[in-house]
Parts: sequence; structure tokens; C-alpha cells
Amino acid sequence: MNIAIMSHDQRKELMVQFCTAYSFVLAKHTLCATNATGRVVEEATGLKVHLLLPGNAGGAQQIGARIPYNEIDLVLTFSDPKISMEDRDLQYIINLCDQYNVPVATNLATAEMLILGLDRGDLDWRTAMSPKTAPFIV
Repeated sequence: MNIAIMSHDQRKELMVQFCTAYSFVLAKHTLCATNATGRVVEEATGLKVHLLLPGNAGGAQQIGARIPYNEIDLVLTFSDPKISMEDRDLQYIINLCDQYNVPVATNLATAEMLILGLDRGDLDWRTAMSPKTAPFIV
């Protein structure tokens, strides 16, 4: 599955901790991320992450552009509640996920549930929706 990772600056360390804790699950999948988040995750965990543009320079739009084509199967974005309501890119991603039935987590609790479900096979229905079998290509 293709997993997109994003986080606000104040939540990058939490994303690194999450990806470290669940690297055994994430390593089985194709990861892409906005640039700064992807770099810190890749450096801390050793996971291979396809780096997109920085979030505020078009990285979020790159992720969003892939959602309608079923090229993203899961979005993990740890947002800072103080700024998330003002973050148009984040709202755009969440709306697209809602519209195209892509599971999305905006906090640690939901991310853990989705990752554990992914590991159990609970999200295998996503592969039936997508005619593509190739992993995400940057």
C-alpha cells in the first residue's frame, strides 16, 4: 500500500517516534512524505521515503493530486491543533480523503488504530478499489 506522511513542524518529533515504533509495519509498504517530514523520518528510522516538495511549497498538493487516482491508500498527518483549522492544505487533504474513502489519521490515537489495522489486513479492501498494482512512483 502507498502511505503518505505529513506533519506540522510542532509534530515532527511525534511522527518520528510513531514511525520508529511502527517501522516493522511501515517497512512493508511504500512511503511518500512532504520533504521535511520525510527527511527526518528517513534519517531516524532508516525507512525508504519518497520525498515530495515541502508541504507549504506544493508537497500537500502533490499528495492531494494522487488521492483521486487511488495512488494513496492511507494518509498519516499529525497536525498541530492550534493551526490545523487555518491550514488550507490540510483541510484539502482531509476533504479529498473523505471524498475518495482514503483512511486518514490526524492524531496519534487514530494513526495507531489504522497502522494496527493495516498490519492485520483490515485495509486490504483498498487494493480491490485500485486497478494499479504498482507502488507509488515519484
